[in-house]
Amino acid sequence: MTTAERLALLLVEDDPVLGPLIAELLEADYAVRLAAHGQEGLHLGLTQPWDVMVIDRGLPMMDGISVITALRSKGISTPILILTALGDTREKVRGLDAGANDYVTKPFDAGELAARLRALTRTYSQPAGPVSIGTWELDPASRAVRSVYGDLVTLTAKEAEVLAALAAEPGRVFTRDDLLAAHFHPTDQPGVIDTYVHHLRRKISRTVIRTVHGIGYQIGDAS
Repeated sequence: MTTAERLALLLVEDDPVLGPLIAELLEADYAVRLAAHGQEGLHLGLTQPWDVMVIDRGLPMMDGISVITALRSKGISTPILILTALGDTREKVRGLDAGANDYVTKPFDAGELAARLRALTRTYSQPAGPVSIGTWELDPASRAVRSVYGDLVTLTAKEAEVLAALAAEPGRVFTRDDLLAAHFHPTDQPGVIDTYVHHLRRKISRTVIRTVHGIGYQIGDAS
């Protein structure tokens, strides 16, 4: 939802200096509502419509991972960017697996944050409809994958994003760099693509994604 042609952004940040500063930096393009702790952020996220959310990893009363997990469990599909001071790969994966769509590591450049938010709102402004993948169907909005036999798998936000990208162009072979540039953080390494392909194959089917040796990956014919 937009307010005076600005996108509605929920910012959940407890730092009394950084929170208002981020809000001020973004207010030219977004109608920003600042929440100072996790429980307030969860309440606002569940009760009001938002175009995008920015949630800090380390929050009082309820940490950012728990907030994101709770939002996704209630069917909230709004794109979420997580702010984290924890830069190691395991923490980044935890945030993405909880349902975040992207992350920025503190300290961050204001221009990078603005660019990541623009990319998120472009990508998710028009929710895609269901996509058929062999005997399965992916609903990108709910991140649910259902088979014709009644099986149901729920993906993380990033898993659903990668699978939807591959399925949208079934004749295309994507290189790791293609997927990395379009769907991951600039500092991520190509190996993160292999990790998500492994997760998707384990959850759905070994044939859901086909490896094209020496090139990359292509959507398969999951059965």
